[in-house]
Amino acid sequence: MIKKIVIIVVVLVTSLGSAQQNGSPSPYSFYGIGTQQFRGTSENRAMGGISTYSDSLHFNLRNPASLAKTRFVTFTTGGSQEEVQLEDNTNTSNGSNSSLDYIALRFPVLKKLGVSFGLIPVTSVGYRLDQSTDEVLNTFSGSGGLNRVFLSAGYEPIKGLSVGASGEFNFGNIQNETLQSIPGVELGTQENNRSNLFGFTANLGAQYETPLNEKLRLYSSVSYIPNSQINSENSRTVSSVEFNNLTGVFPIDTQEVEVATTDFNFPSAITLGVGIGQKDKWFFGGEYTNQRNSSFTNRSFTLDNASFEDASQIRFGGFFIPEHTSISNYFKKVTYRAGVRFEETGLIISNESIDEFGISFGVGLPAGRILSNINIGLEYIQRGTTDANLVQENIFNFNISASLNDIWFLKSKFN
Repeated sequence: MIKKIVIIVVVLVTSLGSAQQNGSPSPYSFYGIGTQQFRGTSENRAMGGISTYSDSLHFNLRNPASLAKTRFVTFTTGGSQEEVQLEDNTNTSNGSNSSLDYIALRFPVLKKLGVSFGLIPVTSVGYRLDQSTDEVLNTFSGSGGLNRVFLSAGYEPIKGLSVGASGEFNFGNIQNETLQSIPGVELGTQENNRSNLFGFTANLGAQYETPLNEKLRLYSSVSYIPNSQINSENSRTVSSVEFNNLTGVFPIDTQEVEVATTDFNFPSAITLGVGIGQKDKWFFGGEYTNQRNSSFTNRSFTLDNASFEDASQIRFGGFFIPEHTSISNYFKKVTYRAGVRFEETGLIISNESIDEFGISFGVGLPAGRILSNINIGLEYIQRGTTDANLVQENIFNFNISASLNDIWFLKSKFN
């Protein structure tokens, strides 16, 4: 048992050491602190992102109240491959990104109390844009993102009602670079902005489950993220650069520009969900999220053509298991998932709202002898618009995860 715990901790510490910087190729990651990453498991993602339903076999990273259902020690990790097509009114380009999406461990403390901790990305920056005229060529690029480590607990004070809370430490850095050159001029200008980010956030949740009749059950949930402050230590350098065919850009004169340390709002959000289903058979539900992005502020520079408004999401999804106790037919034990979502991101550029639409599918494949499972999902996302000379993104996301369940604390009856 101790050996297993040590292995899990080493994996988490190693992941923190590499502090993953996803680098999503979205041009919209220039704004704010990058594009928001889906902060949930592959299972949630395949159902449109809903988190109303919870059980003892699958992690639910979006609502800490779900930990009250913890019966096994569960280790979960997931990753994804993203293929992106970017198009405007005249051009089309492609990009891709591979990422570790989350890594987490949960375990029961008491019969109705569970605890978890882990690491998950929050935002991602990874754009590269060229803007040229006959007189000047500007290249904009960015990388980095915000990551999160969390410690969560969930408890069932009365039958059917679970409550939970999560304490979260956010950390990371974002780097933005602007390179300007003029045809026929030997030297160019390079500006580098870096923001080191850190701060605490929280997530509070509750779930309620009650039978409607002998077969059907009603599920409901609420989660709330309070408004919090993220600290941004900012730095800026401006350089004269020389262009070299072998080494690329070579700075020859660099000056540091003093930039103030800033605090910006990480906006509050509330999610309400409701669903209906039959235990171990099927579930269908919907969720609504409102996030107060209108209070969001940028880090260290002013955005002339961009602003933020309150964001919202509507999600629908569910799963179906033909026969979870089947012995003769493996595919009857497979969990089939699907979902759809509509999102107003809260970002407005050139008076155009940047919205998203997503549709997802997935399967959960039983694996191992103690109810572990492998989950595979496919999601299509459309983000943005080609109006006002903006960019529309068509994204195909393939994700896979493992949810490994074991019993560590059960005393053996035999030596």
